Amino acid sequence: MLSDQHEEARRQLGPAVYDYYAAGSGEEVTVGEAEAAWRTFRLRPRVLYDVSAVDVGVELLGDRLVTPFVVAPMAFHGLAHPDGECATFAGSGAAGALGVLSTRSSRRIEDVAAAATAPWWFQAYGMRDRRLTHGLTRRAAEAGASAVVLTVDTPYVGRKGRVSGTRIQVPDDEFLVNLAQHLLPGTVGREAAEQDPSLTTAVIGELAEVSGLPVLVKGVLRGDEARRCVEAGAAGVIVSNHGGRQLDRAVPSALALREVVEAVGDRVPVLADGGIRSGTDALVALALGASAVLVGRPVLWALASGGAAAVTAALDGLTADLTHVLAVAGAASVDQLDPSMVVGGRPGR
Repeated sequence: MLSDQHEEARRQLGPAVYDYYAAGSGEEVTVGEAEAAWRTFRLRPRVLYDVSAVDVGVELLGDRLVTPFVVAPMAFHGLAHPDGECATFAGSGAAGALGVLSTRSSRRIEDVAAAATAPWWFQAYGMRDRRLTHGLTRRAAEAGASAVVLTVDTPYVGRKGRVSGTRIQVPDDEFLVNLAQHLLPGTVGREAAEQDPSLTTAVIGELAEVSGLPVLVKGVLRGDEARRCVEAGAAGVIVSNHGGRQLDRAVPSALALREVVEAVGDRVPVLADGGIRSGTDALVALALGASAVLVGRPVLWALASGGAAAVTAALDGLTADLTHVLAVAGAASVDQLDPSMVVGGRPGR
């Protein structure tokens, strides 16, 4: 199903928009390795366990979710569908999946919150004008977000050859849809909203205080960096290389996950994204210790191919696939998975 939706999205989207979504940074080495990295693992299934009923639900920061698949934060869904993030979150909610709303949303935070029917989190950037970060985060908390996801791997936005820079041109009415009300008169919105390259771990506690919500840190690929974030107050860590859109040749998330879980997994939840395209990919991540997995581009392809209903179908399909492979692997729930069920992976490749 995901491959069919991808091809339909390619037909529906203009070449510039498709390339913007699909692009990786640099030579696109990292974006090209993401999916294959999960396939370097092999499974050691259990046998003669009762798997007549399988539950793939997970608990995440106090929310009980029917699926461990989470919609990753991605910018400008309005380029893919007229209803933008409102359609995405309506679709993911119908599948029971938690969604993470991007700071670069093309629809108002409050409108997306009204469309959401499942728990959702808000993704924050540390922007040069910190008042923008604070204002958006407060609004998200007031609208019902249950956590903040601080993306930390973007001191500068990665250059992407396919789009001759960092991103395609997005109209002001979409780029500034959430930012405009927080800008001082005379401020150039796009400049104020640029990434702040001077951020330190102090921003974790800052956002927790501003929002009153737990703050997860997204964009960690090392165990020592994960510990540093947790010691600064992070309530969770997301192993991610930003979909291959930031530092090219960064290690695939699949090959960084084990180290991060071993470093902090007994203290906070660890999530993973990057190249997860099947229930088997998710099973590997969950067995290695991930509490949930994020899915990015496949959700955008679904949105472009058929709106909210297609997003629901994509996530329902992934959940059904995970339910099947979990049973075949000899586990009746995610809690029954453990690292002994996984071998392989090629760190450093």
